[in-house]
Amino acid sequence: MVDADQTFVIVGGGLAGAKAAETLRAEGFTGRVILICDERDHPYERPPLSKGYLLGKEERDSVFVHEPAWYARHDVELHLGQTVVAVDRAAKTVRYGDDGTLVHYDKLLFATGAEPRRLDIPGTGLAGVHHLRRLAHAERLKGVLTALGRDNGHLVIAGAGWIGLEVAAAARMYGAEVTVVEPEPTPLHGALGPELGNLFAELHREHGVRFRFGARLTEIVGQDGMVLAARTDDGEEHPAHAVLAAIGAAPRVGLAEAAGLELADRAHGGGIAVDARLRTSDPDIYAAGDVASFPLDLFGTRLRVEHWANALNGGPAAARSMLGHDVIYDRVPYFFSDQYDVGMEYSGWAPPGSYDEVVIRGDVGKRHFIAFWLKEGRVLAGMNMNVWDVTEHIQSLIRARAVVDPEALADPGVPLQTLSA
Repeated sequence: MVDADQTFVIVGGGLAGAKAAETLRAEGFTGRVILICDERDHPYERPPLSKGYLLGKEERDSVFVHEPAWYARHDVELHLGQTVVAVDRAAKTVRYGDDGTLVHYDKLLFATGAEPRRLDIPGTGLAGVHHLRRLAHAERLKGVLTALGRDNGHLVIAGAGWIGLEVAAAARMYGAEVTVVEPEPTPLHGALGPELGNLFAELHREHGVRFRFGARLTEIVGQDGMVLAARTDDGEEHPAHAVLAAIGAAPRVGLAEAAGLELADRAHGGGIAVDARLRTSDPDIYAAGDVASFPLDLFGTRLRVEHWANALNGGPAAARSMLGHDVIYDRVPYFFSDQYDVGMEYSGWAPPGSYDEVVIRGDVGKRHFIAFWLKEGRVLAGMNMNVWDVTEHIQSLIRARAVVDPEALADPGVPLQTLSA
């Protein structure tokens, strides 16, 4: 039973942390809620950083989870620009800030997120090398893309994942020249496999993006601190005025590891290992969002999910679990992307090697279809491209784990909801 004498501390001021704080108050918790964020901006959502805000379609203020006054109004003690330096599990304390402020916790939530992986090659210290994870990164990159478009400049992107492709689309919309370097044979190879990855390659080529598949950056060449070119291991040199490293993100587990919490192995994406209630190996410490690796019986594995929906839903689930509610976090992974005139949503989990068939419902040529990844006739994942209001049905098919008729699945005349009954 919780009461007004208790203190709940949330480390990490992203979407998961902010929604956890909101949920604690919405569920009636009257104790102290302390939210510690190492960024100076109020908690914000990350999808706009590579989508609407980067494209100039959304205002800066639109990215914030709550208006600034919300925190004081709901008695959430928000500490911006403060880094947590240590967690003492025995004393149940968190130390943060330059002055080493010490605060006691009854329950603690790690919502520390992830950080962009760095290129380990010569030239990464040049002024034109960028990453995209934080609002400040997006603000800087927005200015860079504007200048590149104005001056017919070249952007080289290392990595053809979701961030790489969304920035490539934004850069082309600004008018910049774009080359994407990717070691896999297709974009999004680890997420979608080659069948659908090729579709995204075609989409971007139609908009003027150049790809170098099966290659890696080996050096960024510069002069007077500025980027001039990027070299790849196939012996090519690509003109570049800016380089974006979009080679994935690593969970921020340093604090948890130093505190002796159990971590997930790399095969499961790393991160802080939690149970279905989002509890760590310490019963008074929880984790949610990008940093948490949780068991998902639906797929018989442990997953770490780096997407908006996981933060949006995981933060509140962790908050309820901290309050002692009967929580089982088993959400079907979900993410979305917007590139040029294409919008898509993906539900499920079907990495290469896990499925034996891809079934298409609709018209791939018109980019108006749903793709299903199947294993022994059971739906593992589904992606709807420019087809809307079907996510619930797709997720029902995944949860049902029933064997479906591929011909019926491919037939737009057969309602999806009848296949999961």
